[in-house]
Amino acid sequence: MPRFSVIVPAYKVQAYLHECLQSVLSQSYADLELIAVDDCSPDACGAIIDEFAARDPRVRALHLPENRGLGPARNAGMEQATGDYLVFLDSDDTLTPGALDAIADRLKATGEPDVLVYDYARTFWTGEAVRNRFAGRLTEEGPAPFRLADRPDLLRVLMVAWNKACRRDFVEREGLRFPPGYYEDTPWTYPVLMAAGSLATLDRVCVHYRQRRQGNILGTTSRRHFDVFEQYDRVFAFLDGRPELACWKPLLFRRMVDHFSTVFTRPGRLPRAARAEFLRRARAQYRRHRVPGTPVSPRTRLRHGLVRLGLHRTYRVLQRATSLYRRTRRLAGLLLKVLRAGTLQLHYRVQLRLPLRADRAVFAAYWGRGHGCNPGALETAFRAHAPHIRTAWIARPEHHDTIPPGTRRLTPGTAAYWTALARSKYLVNNVNFDRRLVKRRGQVFVQTQHGTPLKRMGLDLQDRPAAARGMDFAELLRSVDKWDYVLSANRHTTLTWERVYPGGYTTLDYGYPRNDVLQRASAADTALLRASLGIPEGTVAILYAPTHRDYRTTRHTSLDLERVLRRLGPRFMILVRSHQGQAGPPARGARIVDVTGHPSVESLCLAADALVTDYSSIMFDYANLDRPIVIHDADREAYEATRGTYFDLRAFPPGPVVRTEDELITAFASGHWRGARSERLRTAFRERFCPYDDGNAAERVVRHVVLGQTPGLPAVVPLDRRRPVPSAAEALTSSPLATTAQPSGPSPVTDSH
Repeated sequence: MPRFSVIVPAYKVQAYLHECLQSVLSQSYADLELIAVDDCSPDACGAIIDEFAARDPRVRALHLPENRGLGPARNAGMEQATGDYLVFLDSDDTLTPGALDAIADRLKATGEPDVLVYDYARTFWTGEAVRNRFAGRLTEEGPAPFRLADRPDLLRVLMVAWNKACRRDFVEREGLRFPPGYYEDTPWTYPVLMAAGSLATLDRVCVHYRQRRQGNILGTTSRRHFDVFEQYDRVFAFLDGRPELACWKPLLFRRMVDHFSTVFTRPGRLPRAARAEFLRRARAQYRRHRVPGTPVSPRTRLRHGLVRLGLHRTYRVLQRATSLYRRTRRLAGLLLKVLRAGTLQLHYRVQLRLPLRADRAVFAAYWGRGHGCNPGALETAFRAHAPHIRTAWIARPEHHDTIPPGTRRLTPGTAAYWTALARSKYLVNNVNFDRRLVKRRGQVFVQTQHGTPLKRMGLDLQDRPAAARGMDFAELLRSVDKWDYVLSANRHTTLTWERVYPGGYTTLDYGYPRNDVLQRASAADTALLRASLGIPEGTVAILYAPTHRDYRTTRHTSLDLERVLRRLGPRFMILVRSHQGQAGPPARGARIVDVTGHPSVESLCLAADALVTDYSSIMFDYANLDRPIVIHDADREAYEATRGTYFDLRAFPPGPVVRTEDELITAFASGHWRGARSERLRTAFRERFCPYDDGNAAERVVRHVVLGQTPGLPAVVPLDRRRPVPSAAEALTSSPLATTAQPSGPSPVTDSH
């Protein structure tokens, strides 16, 4: 019995069917059956299905003797299904790489719920991909599984069958089936979610929902849109038969009225001659299913009132008046913003005509975040080695407390901000400044970057729309043309920057200033940092720092950190550092500490005894400490498909590479995380990626850029002569830690090289 039964009904989609079926069969998770239903299609769909069935025994071809429609075709597929879970996919859509793996993992992690809801992205014929705007409601934070009453906002996600995995025995027990006609998903999805004893969510794009240029059924003008009335009758009949679900009637009533209004107002759906009749039918449905006392939000009160009255012409007039009022308000707000922006830009243009201030430098990092990263280390070095330069730091007000005394605080978008950009000689950032920045003759722009590139960057994202997220590559190159210097920590970085950010700048192979502290910190510094983070003496602190997933909107970890710590024992704790701009995990006890908001990642590195990461550039920085690193690459295929990397981390890792949670536990429980093999891998990794980070990078940059001391810069200290502060774990017994932790499962640690 397979894990998944993927049901694909096909009718007049011969141009898209091959890609759809292939997206299922090429999944890394192979425990599936694919039931392809030929709904008596007049084109080549049946032949395409037979070709796939002949090549792959997992494909079951089902040919219907007559065209029944999408709903009955899905029912025919369900009758043949034997899998634990039903997964529906429309024949012009596709599963994303690794989707079934992620679904299977999430089902296991949430206790095999009745229904799992996952995300999708609309893909257009132009090549554009847009993620579901309600993706935030699919967050995996909080308890799971849950009931719909715990998260009713889930009903805001598109009500379709193909963004859910449904337990087959649950579907059979509830007698759920698809009806004929348009809007067949409505009497399926509402009962599925309301009747489910347990629900879970997966914050991952698993389906690419094709937006066809022509041929969308719901986009055609037809009286078949009247089917929406019968579909809601079926939903209310379902609730009438289950008194325990009656509490959902008010919400369903509001959603029904909103749906009727959408069908009525959406251009191209209803024939003009049928519009008045549709509204009369909507009025009758309103009266039939209305729940007395149902609250209606002010925003939709007009819409509900007009559906209740069924006044066709009045509806259109008031709708246009409301739309005009909203546009007028938006226009007034826009005019105020334009006026303010114009005044500031006039101020900026005036400042551009005034002399540069050779004794001024302005710094920023991460689009207005606080003092830190490479610009923060350089700002400190400016004050130490070029004290005649007055420094200023650009940050949003909530981050002003991170700026050290003696450094001027600037808020983005203010007159002082534009004055500093116009008249400061030195501009330092790890991203780009405002695109309206005019690079003046005599100004020096130091682009520090913010890490060694493992994942694809810059121009290499042109064929990665999910990662690029609408990036304007022409604007990017205009920003690159403003750079004078770009910092690099190794040859790999230098070669990558020059290719993906082509420009006339000078590359400074001096190392990353933010890593200076990793070479200069003392044992006393480390002890203070550990104490400030609440790390008990004798505890092995693991810094877990996963990178951002371009196919997710919220923080995600595929690890059950509580289980990991239970297996490893009381001598371990985990510091969780989420990616920039993402929220950290909820509090989960004294041994799992959220350090996402900590102002200094370098301090976290110094405090930690080991690093667990995936594709984050933190591994290159942490390697400077010569401490153990474990790579957890559970979603390698999906990450490569959406973002891509510059080299195979399995072929050149900084330490053990693990795929599963059990393998990670084994790595630490057996002592392999800090064994001889791990040390050899880390040594080779450091030789390749840490040649310049000797503690003097910031000084070299300041002496070169500000003081003009190109000859006589501090020489790079060779790796074998560097003495970074040892971790606290090195003071513990050198015997394996397996005495306090038992590995689970037979899976060994991947030891790729």
